[in-house]
Amino acid sequence: MNVADDELVDFEAYGAAPLPDAEREGFVDHDGARIWHASYGSGPAVILLHGGLGNAGNWGFQVPALVEEGYQVVVIDSRGHGRSTRDSRPFKYQLLASDVLAVMDHLGLAEAALVGWSDGACTALILADQVPERICGVFFFACNTDPSGVHEFKPTPVIDRCFSRHRKDYQALSATPGEFEAFVAAVTVMMQSEPNYGANDLARIAVPVTVAIGENDEFIKPEHADYLARTIPDAELIVLPRVSHFAPLQRPELFNREVLGFLDRIA
Repeated sequence: MNVADDELVDFEAYGAAPLPDAEREGFVDHDGARIWHASYGSGPAVILLHGGLGNAGNWGFQVPALVEEGYQVVVIDSRGHGRSTRDSRPFKYQLLASDVLAVMDHLGLAEAALVGWSDGACTALILADQVPERICGVFFFACNTDPSGVHEFKPTPVIDRCFSRHRKDYQALSATPGEFEAFVAAVTVMMQSEPNYGANDLARIAVPVTVAIGENDEFIKPEHADYLARTIPDAELIVLPRVSHFAPLQRPELFNREVLGFLDRIA
């Protein structure tokens, strides 16, 4: 695999690489929603948590690489995203985190490492904070922990292409394909109001954490990533060169190498 899709032209047109055939997939009924998940391979468990508005298929370049290295990889469509449903309650990272635990319980996973991308990273950090005995570590990519960490939004062609693909995927996968605009509005409310982890909250994180950010991230301030790495105990900071908020799609080999390095570190 030698993918270079820096402008997300291929992603907009075709999506990520297709997910492989799963050993196990289906839905977990949890707290007013049906949460879709799939599991691949065997070995230590790694759960991949996608970003806001996306779906588990965005990890198509990561799943085979991790399985090949001897991991059991679990992907989840977050509540209201992809194939998963939601009820009328507002989106909350706490609620998304509880869904991940429900999937872990359903699959019989006593513990797992988490790779979180954007909103998925917020979900992962909540789990690391609240149930550290279930979490081996968190690869925290492209995410803020309070409103100060976010740039003022400026649309770009890359963001527009990603949004276009998210719209297509939502309409193809969702149980409510005509409600994309309402879905975006509801997720945006969560993004604008959460998370709100202060320095004292971050200082109590007791699992291994790698804070990763693309050199050209459109959303997250680089100084915020540096602050997180300095504030979370024993965290390391990785800056991925030449990529942005969408590194798992733009340069999968680069992203996968750092994820595997992190998993080796916490083994």
